[in-house]
Amino acid sequence: MVLTSHQSLGDTGQKTGFWLEEFAAPYYRFVDKGHVVTLASPKGGRPPIDPKSEESEALTSLTERFRQDEDLKSKLDATRSLTEVDASEYDALFFPGGHGPMWDLAESAASRALIEAFDQARKPIGAVCHGPAVFRHVKSADGSPFVEGRDVTGFSNSEEARVGLTDVVPFLLEDELKRLGGNYSKGEDWQPYLVKGGRLVTGQNPASSVGCADGLLEILKSSSPQAASDRVEAEAKDSL
Repeated sequence: MVLTSHQSLGDTGQKTGFWLEEFAAPYYRFVDKGHVVTLASPKGGRPPIDPKSEESEALTSLTERFRQDEDLKSKLDATRSLTEVDASEYDALFFPGGHGPMWDLAESAASRALIEAFDQARKPIGAVCHGPAVFRHVKSADGSPFVEGRDVTGFSNSEEARVGLTDVVPFLLEDELKRLGGNYSKGEDWQPYLVKGGRLVTGQNPASSVGCADGLLEILKSSSPQAASDRVEAEAKDSL
C-alpha cells in the first residue's frame, strides 16, 4: 500500500494527506484475509493523515479499529521509501486517496516506475478516490497512457465542487482520466461505486474503499496458483 507524503492543501494554508478510511478499510480487509501488507510512501516514515478524515462525521468502525491499533500506528511511523520498493517482492499494489496524492504521487517517478513494473508483470493494482491520480504519467508497455481504453473511476468533479476544492487541486481527476483516454464512469456523489477492468480496480470515493479492496482481493484470488490449477483441471474435465 502506497501513501502520500504531501500535507499542504495547495496555497490554502490548510493541511491534507491521505484519507484515513481509504487506508484503514482496505488495510484491514487485506490483513483479515491473511495477507502481509507493506506500507510505503515517497519520503518514507510517517505519512500525514488528512485532519478532516479524523473528524467525527468521517469516522467508521474501521477507523476506530485503527485508533486502537498501536501495532499499525507503529508500522505507519516507519513506511518504506518508494525508492526501496521492489515490485518483484509483492503480489498486488494499492493506493489510498486523500488529496495528497494529487501533488506528490501523481508526479512521482518512483511511483510511476512501480506501477509500470506491476502492470508489465500482470499483477493487480487498486486505487480509491483521489488514488487514481497516481496514473497521470504512467505508460503501458506500448507507450500509451496507462488508463487509455481502461474502465476507471475516481473522485468526481461534482464531489470536488461539493468540498469546495475545484480551484485548489492541481487538476480535476475526472477530467484528467478522461483526457488520458480512460473509460471513466461514476455513481452518485458519496455513494459506493466500483469499477473493475482486467487487473485494475478503482473506487470513486471514501465510501468505495471496502469494495475497492474486495475487488482487488477477488483478482488476487482468481490469479493465484491454486485458482490457475483449478481452471486447468476444470478445462481438462470439460474436454473429456
